[in-house]
Amino acid sequence: MRIFDPHIHMTSRTTDDYEAMFSAGVRALVEPAFWLGQPRTSVASFTDYFDSLIGWERFRAAQFGIRHHCTIALNPKEANDPRCREVLDVLPRYLAKDGVVAVGEVGYDSMTPEEDEVFTRQLALAVEHELPALVHTPHRDKLAGTKRTLDVVKESGIDPGRVLVDHLNEPTVGVVHESGSWMGFSIYPDTKMDEIRMVAILREYGTERMIVNSAADWGRSDPLKTYKTGLAMLDAGFTEADVDKVLWQNPVEFYGQSDRLVLDELPGFSSSTETFAGNSVLRGGGNT
Repeated sequence: MRIFDPHIHMTSRTTDDYEAMFSAGVRALVEPAFWLGQPRTSVASFTDYFDSLIGWERFRAAQFGIRHHCTIALNPKEANDPRCREVLDVLPRYLAKDGVVAVGEVGYDSMTPEEDEVFTRQLALAVEHELPALVHTPHRDKLAGTKRTLDVVKESGIDPGRVLVDHLNEPTVGVVHESGSWMGFSIYPDTKMDEIRMVAILREYGTERMIVNSAADWGRSDPLKTYKTGLAMLDAGFTEADVDKVLWQNPVEFYGQSDRLVLDELPGFSSSTETFAGNSVLRGGGNT
């Protein structure tokens, strides 16, 4: 089983997670910029974070045989904080960087006017920079929020085929399916979506434009949920080709629209002496 996890927050994970993911078949991933839990109070804290996504985290993943890509944006939650709004002015610098394969996560958290404005501006950046957009749907009043999301996408003029609407569930998948956008599902231990429910959705809607991710972050989550969804699909009678389409081909097709994916294989768990800013992830083999 080869796996491309299209939405996982590796900044929050350990090297043990990278090892386990590689063993399970993960060979590529996308890490979206997101809220770190602790509110950020200045633009400089964002630029340091963005630099880590295109630098250190990309290096760290490579040491374990995994290709790392990212998306860059001001996330919906922090769109409400006036201290963060100037981040929009520095985004173009990062959207031109290698390894940045979409604008995201954008969208809604609490459906505020501030989120409306920031969402619209960032979709315009996606169009300007010819990048796909990764869209976060709100945690509350999800169906209304998803419908509003699709309205904003339509108003922006971006091709719906270049938009991935994420964190969907049973009540919201239908409207996104009809819109022509890609459908994203975060598989969690307790919330959002689980493997069995995901299999049922795939049976009803098929595998086209379907994106499955672990979205593993600093909360209770599991970076192997993509792998476990693949196993659940096989147990339910889906073919290996079906699993490959959902867990590899679909994310490659969506993010490949950026023309920035790098998918050649990396050596896993090497004792390379390569360092990043003088630091090595690996121990042993001359690394300290």
